[in-house]
Amino acid sequence: MVETVHTTERLAELRKLMREHQIDVYMVPSEDSHQSEYIAPCDARRAYISGFSGSAGYAVITQEKAALSTDGRYFNQAEKQLDGNWELLKQGLQDVPTITEWTADQVEAGKVVGVDPTVVTAADARKLAEKIKKKGGEYKAVDDNLIDLVWGNKRPARPRETVRVQPTEYAGKGFEDKLEELRKELEKRKSVGFVVSMLDEIAWLYNLRGSDIPYNPVFFSYAVVTATNATLYIDDSKLPKDVKEHLGEKVAIRPYEAIFEELTALSTESTHSNGETDNKDKPKFLTSNRASWALNKALGGEDRVEEVRSPVADAKAIKNEVELKGMRQCHIRDGAALTEYFAWLEDQLVNQKATLDEVDGADKLESIRSKHEHFKGLSFDTISSTGPNAAVIHYKPEKGSCSVIDPKAIYLCDSGGQYLDGTTDTTRTMHFGQPTDMERKAYTLVLKGNVALERAIFPKGTSGFAIDMMARQFLWNEGLDYRHGTGHGVGSFLNVHEGPIGIGTRVQYSEVPLSVGNVISDEPGYYEDGNFGIRIENMVMVKEVETNHKYGDKPYLGFERVTLTPHCRNLVDVSLLTEDEKTFLNAYHTEVFEKTSQFFEKDSLTMAWLKRETASY
Repeated sequence: MVETVHTTERLAELRKLMREHQIDVYMVPSEDSHQSEYIAPCDARRAYISGFSGSAGYAVITQEKAALSTDGRYFNQAEKQLDGNWELLKQGLQDVPTITEWTADQVEAGKVVGVDPTVVTAADARKLAEKIKKKGGEYKAVDDNLIDLVWGNKRPARPRETVRVQPTEYAGKGFEDKLEELRKELEKRKSVGFVVSMLDEIAWLYNLRGSDIPYNPVFFSYAVVTATNATLYIDDSKLPKDVKEHLGEKVAIRPYEAIFEELTALSTESTHSNGETDNKDKPKFLTSNRASWALNKALGGEDRVEEVRSPVADAKAIKNEVELKGMRQCHIRDGAALTEYFAWLEDQLVNQKATLDEVDGADKLESIRSKHEHFKGLSFDTISSTGPNAAVIHYKPEKGSCSVIDPKAIYLCDSGGQYLDGTTDTTRTMHFGQPTDMERKAYTLVLKGNVALERAIFPKGTSGFAIDMMARQFLWNEGLDYRHGTGHGVGSFLNVHEGPIGIGTRVQYSEVPLSVGNVISDEPGYYEDGNFGIRIENMVMVKEVETNHKYGDKPYLGFERVTLTPHCRNLVDVSLLTEDEKTFLNAYHTEVFEKTSQFFEKDSLTMAWLKRETASY
């Protein structure tokens, strides 16, 4: 059960600090200084001040008002967690202002809008500064994070976890080769260097992993790569001997906090060495278009910085053969874990008449996963949700407030594991009793969309934006839909959500075409608030496919499926499936059985469940 958080005292203290800093409006994004989607507890500032704990959202506070903006995944959750101090802005709905528009409406001549410059991108800062200036206000960088001051000594400490080497046998390529490829890109762009600010990019670039952020094997750091030098800005105490030996003399180690001062010095040095006086001729540093305003300011602003889609992110998203092999292998083990869990859960609920809550289920699944080779932990909080809770798209059960799993209701489980050889993310929706006609129809429409997308063939150069409707078409035909993306990129023993690719209606998904080697989710759904929710999620890998023709001399691409656990037969309305769809699903379930049944040779309960669920339609 999601509970309301009372924020009156916190807001009063924040408003006092705002007056002391001469700030009229204060902005609190969700992200940390590295624009991470998932953050360490010490960086959960928006959650602390608003009470809303979802991963996406933006809070803005004035002396009289407070607003929280979030997307469709979290409408239900936000309505329950926000108290009466807050106005909820539901992104994407008609006539609902964006958080930028709402903020601008609060500004008049002489008003000051403040933000910590480390937690907003330079691009967002420019856009907002322009809007506020037109209203006669000022957009100001506030070096003290005011939420941290309100939080005080109750704020969790910054993590200091040990960094680990990711061996080449799993990474598939040495970090020296990755640095060389990045330097070729810098040479092509005639750039001084690249400032790497995203944590998963740094981990990938140097073949290192950490555990500073729950479920994300990353560590707090910055990196700077030039034609001659590579520097890692990190707390030295986090680097054991083997990591320092791994990096050797090829990578200099500097304190994490030194990044801003040293970037200013580097920028000044490169300007003087170039000897040019005209700004347009000065060599520039590259930063990601997701780098912070603070980094941009340290480098000297727009005259010294070119913001681009990160070349490291682009390279990381295209997995090499070793990483693709790892993805295939870890999904076999992960699929077996899920199958064992669902067989156990059905037996407990139906045959043993056991009482289990949603956290009991999630804990059992983690226990089963942990038995498998190369398991390093979960890739996100398990969404174990029964009945109405399944309609909360990013539901997080908590002991003491969660629900008992009802065998007569929908059960949705979205979960994933981190393995040395890959990252998984799978959703299955189950029903262990008698589903309603609407539940079976909705499930089957979602399944048809999942299958249609997985079977898609498209020319090279096609984006995820262009194929999103393939997953929605059967729902649309019934006037139904879902308020989340259809697919996100996935890292290789890295973040479960990885850019720059995705499948959905967001504009950025139209900017980057899908490429051979991308690993991406296929996860349509349907949700009825207060009743039930359905989602089916498989991981797929982009591959080149053979076609009878190649219009425009372009290669054609498709998907290789890697998720290996059955769909729920009890929820399928077979009358809604075409013969082609049945053939496809039968082939899938045959593959599931062939690749995972070896794990259950001494487990008669799971083997019987697997045989039943993978039988032909």
